[in-house]
Amino acid sequence: MADLKEARVPDIGDYDGVPVIELLVAVGDTVTQDQGLVTLESDKATMEVPAPFAGIVRELKVKLGDQLAEGSVVALIEPTEGDAKQAPAPAEEAAKPAAPAKAEAPAKAEAPAPAKSEPAPAPKAEAPQPAAPAPLPGAAAGTDPEALPPRTPPVAFTAEELMPDKVPYASPAVRLFARELGVDLTRVSGSARGGRISKEDVQSFVKGVMQGGGGAPAAAGAAPALGGGLNLLPWPKVDFSKFGEVETKPLTRIQKLSGANLARNWAMIPHVTQHDDADITDLEALRVALNKENEKAGIKLTMLAFLMKASVNALQKFPTFNASLDASGENLTLKKYFHIGFAADTPNGLVVPVVRDVDKKGVLQIARETGELAAKARDGKLGPADMSGGCFSISSLGGIGGTAFTPIVNAPEVAILGVSKSATKPVWDGKQFAPRLILPLSLSYDHRVIDGAAAARFTAYLAQLLADMRRSLL
Repeated sequence: MADLKEARVPDIGDYDGVPVIELLVAVGDTVTQDQGLVTLESDKATMEVPAPFAGIVRELKVKLGDQLAEGSVVALIEPTEGDAKQAPAPAEEAAKPAAPAKAEAPAKAEAPAPAKSEPAPAPKAEAPQPAAPAPLPGAAAGTDPEALPPRTPPVAFTAEELMPDKVPYASPAVRLFARELGVDLTRVSGSARGGRISKEDVQSFVKGVMQGGGGAPAAAGAAPALGGGLNLLPWPKVDFSKFGEVETKPLTRIQKLSGANLARNWAMIPHVTQHDDADITDLEALRVALNKENEKAGIKLTMLAFLMKASVNALQKFPTFNASLDASGENLTLKKYFHIGFAADTPNGLVVPVVRDVDKKGVLQIARETGELAAKARDGKLGPADMSGGCFSISSLGGIGGTAFTPIVNAPEVAILGVSKSATKPVWDGKQFAPRLILPLSLSYDHRVIDGAAAARFTAYLAQLLADMRRSLL
């Protein structure tokens, strides 16, 4: 065997202790010059350590998770005299009878070449015997790697062997994608070469979880998925009757359905909530006056109708809030219509009816439709069409109380507005404190689509509209 040479980590800048995240070769592999040996990942970038020369990998000096720096030894390589892509040996060499003992390995490596002179021994006679040690592929210098027979174990490592500590075998981009979706990669089976996890594997897993299938099958030997594949601890089992009297009451059908949706949305959407206050002193006075004018018509204006109208104006100014993110997390659908949902409290649980084309309706018509939908909700007569197609939702707890809360985004929407109980507060007007009616706003949004600055601008603009609805005419 020729002298072995070291392949070291080249100059990688001002990085030290960079972890190995991927092994690109195995012992026995034939590599070309500049072919990647391992992949390193810093906090800002990923980089491959290249082979400084062509040859055969005889020993890997690192494993997944090792911390490397410039000059660290990655592998020991036996250099080849010619280029690693050199054509296979002439057929005449392959036709020679196989020599016993020490000549056995080269004969096996060259067996695939067609014989043109004397008949070569039958291939079966060249098959490795169980008692013989497994040959190293590429032992003959200059052999084309694609012409070599498949490696025999333990040279061909499995994903489990390469990752003894269950380190996810995936690229940094795939791991980031999985983190954004809340997926534990140890629960995902990789379909790419060597068991590597691809983005499509993560998407398939998420679809399986959302469909109630628990995602793709776990890797061999992995523990069963807990918490819908999100690596959550199992739900605690407690015998409450040991501590006192109890009563068991089943959830309603609406609670079961909405509970599953809310749990999925909270786990899979990175929520952030922006809080703001709106001065609705003048708006409340207008609402009371309009109710008196329309008392005989039986129409009662609520603050919800004004909130819906103002929200549409804000959505028109900030179209990213009137959008939906697809399952891949790569495409955003911007909607040109404005259907607003509102949370309705019923004896059986929470439902979200939808008022369509709010941008084309006045507050009186909006108030009439919300009243009709709320009545249908209380009577349990809402149909699927009454609760579909929403672009943006409003959850108003003003009639109950509270100062602020964090509503859960109603997927596939990207934002939801929470409204708490208004209260009269002293507000400085530049000269004195004056009593003003203040309405607390809580906007929850999907941080993958909307950043904090956009959310702050949205709520500030919405507060301006509620303070003076004449702005909606601009």
